[in-house]
Amino acid sequence: MKRPTIPDLAKAAGVSVSTVNRVLNQPESVRSPTRERVLAAAEEIGFYGLGTIENAVKSAQTTHRLGVLLQRGSRAFYRNLGDAIAAAADSYDGHKIELTVEYLEDLTPEKVAKHMVSMGERCEALAIVAPQHPLVADAIDAVLDMGVPIVSLIGPLTAKGNISFVGLDNWKVGRTAAWAFDKMVREPGKIGVLVGSHRLRNQEMNESGFRSYFREHNADFSVLEPLPTYESAAVAGEHVEKLLTDHPNLCGLFISGGGVTGAISALRSTPKRDDFVAVGYELFDDTRAALIDGTLSMIISHPMERFARETVATLMKVKSGGRDAGAHRVTIGFDIYTPESV
Repeated sequence: MKRPTIPDLAKAAGVSVSTVNRVLNQPESVRSPTRERVLAAAEEIGFYGLGTIENAVKSAQTTHRLGVLLQRGSRAFYRNLGDAIAAAADSYDGHKIELTVEYLEDLTPEKVAKHMVSMGERCEALAIVAPQHPLVADAIDAVLDMGVPIVSLIGPLTAKGNISFVGLDNWKVGRTAAWAFDKMVREPGKIGVLVGSHRLRNQEMNESGFRSYFREHNADFSVLEPLPTYESAAVAGEHVEKLLTDHPNLCGLFISGGGVTGAISALRSTPKRDDFVAVGYELFDDTRAALIDGTLSMIISHPMERFARETVATLMKVKSGGRDAGAHRVTIGFDIYTPESV
């Protein structure tokens, strides 16, 4: 009897010859159910390369231990991001991913650095949201020395070793926010700015782009010094109350960092002004409600599902690339929401 060939196997499995070839040579590029169907057909017809297919299918089922370290789990944005990354890992075709998502309530550099090293000991690739700080940079290098690649999320980070990045073009975020004020504010004046921390590089870049737009297009606006909220809603609320008291003619507020719910609460507690513009960061239930009731004028936000997919894909790439591979940089477009679009 003639020995079954690849075309015979393709016919028996109900797939193309190219699909069989990919199962043999690039099994990770083929969906798991299809690989299993080809394997079952190979067993049924006695395909001569059955052992090769078994090995290919088995290798494609290797468990990948990925880790994600996010900031406060009490914040809706980070909870939503963690859930989205978990969903992206579950649906990642052709691979079995064991994902660990952890949150840090204490954001001091010492705690962040210690937790990063701990996760590096348990994972094969690690994505983090962290401030730029010497202790964090040392921890990054320590994790890299373990052979565990690191991907920074939202804000880029630097250390001696290569660090990949997935996030927005923060310079454009700042300039887009400034453009919105320029077009919506009736009479240029002072604009308050809130940032989560001066060590969160994405927010520093937001502010830099924000100021650069006004220097270039409308110097009649005066951007006040940014106030750090330390990612606290209570601190953000206190800052907004003081800004409105110290600058009664404040024409706008750019909430570039954490604590947006506190800022919203403070804005709602003061009489609403038609000539006041507030631009926030990230869409979730509270900010959506603030758009609808007019407390916020516009929101700039990460596209959550795409951000999550790119995070998982980049973690897989850096894991397979090894420690000598270069850093990956994935810049995604941002979403813009107004009261009329939510």
